[in-house]
Amino acid sequence: MYTFFLKPILFLFDPEKVHHVTFSLIRLLHKLGLGGIFRSIYQVEDPRLERDLFGLKFKNPVGLAAGFDKDARLFNELSNFGFGFIEIGTLTPEPQAGNPKKRLFRLKADEAIINRMGFNNGGVAAAVARLKKNKGVLIGGNIGKNKATPNNEAVEDYKKCFRVLFDHVDYFVVNVSSPNTAGLRELQDKEPLAQLLRTLKEENEELSLRALPGDQKPILLKIAPDLTDEQLLDIIAIVSETKIDGVIATNTTISREGLRSDNKEEMGGLSGKPLTRRSTEVIRFLSEESNKAFPIIGVGGIHSAQDAIDKIEAGASLVQLYTGFVYEGPALVKAINKKLLSLQ
Repeated sequence: MYTFFLKPILFLFDPEKVHHVTFSLIRLLHKLGLGGIFRSIYQVEDPRLERDLFGLKFKNPVGLAAGFDKDARLFNELSNFGFGFIEIGTLTPEPQAGNPKKRLFRLKADEAIINRMGFNNGGVAAAVARLKKNKGVLIGGNIGKNKATPNNEAVEDYKKCFRVLFDHVDYFVVNVSSPNTAGLRELQDKEPLAQLLRTLKEENEELSLRALPGDQKPILLKIAPDLTDEQLLDIIAIVSETKIDGVIATNTTISREGLRSDNKEEMGGLSGKPLTRRSTEVIRFLSEESNKAFPIIGVGGIHSAQDAIDKIEAGASLVQLYTGFVYEGPALVKAINKKLLSLQ
């Protein structure tokens, strides 16, 4: 129904406005008591889909990537579309409006999206107020820095987000790879990145003592697809040195190679089908060059069940959707889980 009826209508309108309208519609339908219907249609319940990773149990390996529910407004409702986990954010310490509109573009001919949102969010404290209403959804917290914070002070922004979110998320994602905050990707350089991750590890140890000793939250690093092989080797070394828990590969790309859409030169990060191959290459490189030393969550250009399988075969333990979810609808979540079961 989504791809043949709803999507053609939604795609007639501005994508950012459609996003907010869709959120309102999903919320309304759940208030009318239709959440159970969505679960019956899209959820696939089977113990064979469960994954134990980072000390967490994922009911299935298909998650919703950060950026869709930035402010943790709809995670309970979105989980009814069959996701095994939801990643909220990117959150910053203070609220910020993000970049000027228009800042979100569909590339229909390429089945892609370009965004230059710029970490628009209501701030970490506002998100926590909503996370307190979590009804058992496994939540990842994707954290970043405010636009006005210079890079030499960025660590403090990440620490603040980490402290405020600690009791309300199941794992953390350190986002230094968005192309839409000026200078942010410079934090992927080896020395500043290692220092940032070491600081968060120390914060993790300190905060865990408030609960049960050793009860730390998994920390993952989200990386760009535009890194060179040498830079990816640096990532492997940093993960080994800092002993963080894993990597999310990949964020959006600044490449525009092979695009056909008229608006392909819009500034921002590109996601969707053009990213499928590159993100899988990065996953395979990290997995093989590290000798599978750490878990990888694969994201980027998953528009079919086979795309997800390709990433898992390349070395991903879990996968996440964003643009594929926009283009294919929630049936894609079910299709991936069904495909995984058929291969067992």
